[in-house]
Amino acid sequence: MNWFIADAWAQAPAGPAQGSPYVTLIMLGAMFAIFYFLLIRPQAKRAKEHKAMVAALAKGDEVVTAGGVLGRITHVGENFVTVEIADKVEIRVQRPAIQTVLPKGTIKSAG
Repeated sequence: MNWFIADAWAQAPAGPAQGSPYVTLIMLGAMFAIFYFLLIRPQAKRAKEHKAMVAALAKGDEVVTAGGVLGRITHVGENFVTVEIADKVEIRVQRPAIQTVLPKGTIKSAG
């Protein structure tokens, strides 16, 4: 069995495989493209849509806040919105805290 070990020691050590540097650059570019189209682009699109929705808030809109509170907008300020959540019960929230604008009549059907 010694002749197998001797053959193994007699072989020259194998060097690391050399690849083209262009393949590495192409793979890096492909990984960036995958991250851009799967993560960055959809996130930016959602942020743009939310910003447009917050800018279009108006008195009488039925909304849901980030905390899950359902109500109707009674006053729109520059930075804050007053939301009526029950009869004669109003809260002030920041405009970006409005999560969703609901169709008219949602509050009546939810209660």
